[in-house]
Amino acid sequence: MPNQFVFDIDAVEPEAGAPDADRILSGDPQFRTWNFEEAEGGLYAGIWEATPGKWRISYDEWEYFNVLSGHSIVTEDGNAPVHLKAGDRMILRPGFKGTWEVIETTRKDYVIRL
Repeated sequence: MPNQFVFDIDAVEPEAGAPDADRILSGDPQFRTWNFEEAEGGLYAGIWEATPGKWRISYDEWEYFNVLSGHSIVTEDGNAPVHLKAGDRMILRPGFKGTWEVIETTRKDYVIRL
């Protein structure tokens, strides 16, 4: 197995999902996730996409992501909203609590460490 990997969404079947019903604040957000890497030690990498809606989020993990397309607003409880569009990057650390609102269907690539 090579020590490099190129993300190719055409080579992986996406997993469908949605926020838990008790977390949804508005809309009917739906997810598609292309998981490309699951490495030892709880490291994950892939591409995630969500349709419009707003829901509560709470992080126990560390995540870096890069927005590929769309428009989302991430708001940490007690802090100002952050608008994210293509080319924007963010790190969410363990303990983050707030909301994720998708204004326009958003796609991001991500790396998560548990």
